[in-house]
Amino acid sequence: MITSFTPFVSSNTEILILGTIPGIASLEKQEYYAHPRNHFWKIIYTLFDNMPIPLIFNEKIEFLKLNRIGLWDVLQNCERKGSLDVHIKNQTENDFESLFEQYPSINKIIFNGKDSHKYFLKKFGQKEGITYYVMPSTSPANTMSFENKLKIWSSYFQ
Repeated sequence: MITSFTPFVSSNTEILILGTIPGIASLEKQEYYAHPRNHFWKIIYTLFDNMPIPLIFNEKIEFLKLNRIGLWDVLQNCERKGSLDVHIKNQTENDFESLFEQYPSINKIIFNGKDSHKYFLKKFGQKEGITYYVMPSTSPANTMSFENKLKIWSSYFQ
């Protein structure tokens, strides 16, 4: 059984970025988007003034919080061989009802990939007052170039 991390959100979080559930590299390091070929952090730091990406995970999280961005996963736990979402089974979703009650300033969700959106929509539907955006997955399994991923992600953050 694979288990997600706790949410990284704060009282000023407006944008919540949701993945499906951490991959093997992230689980091993206990850090979101830890695979060296995952484009997530490179996209985020490129979008915000091309700042260098810190090596320390907590510094990345603080950077997100400064920019009113939170990070979590749609799934609380599941069974999965490898890191691909296609192998997910027996999943349980995270408690978004409580999260949205506790953090009412969240008004946008960016789904990091179609599968996170699919699992969220199936369980929770469209939440009133929250706008959804589905971005291409930053995973190395998504063979879209970094430049194309960046272009699509940047269209939201402009």
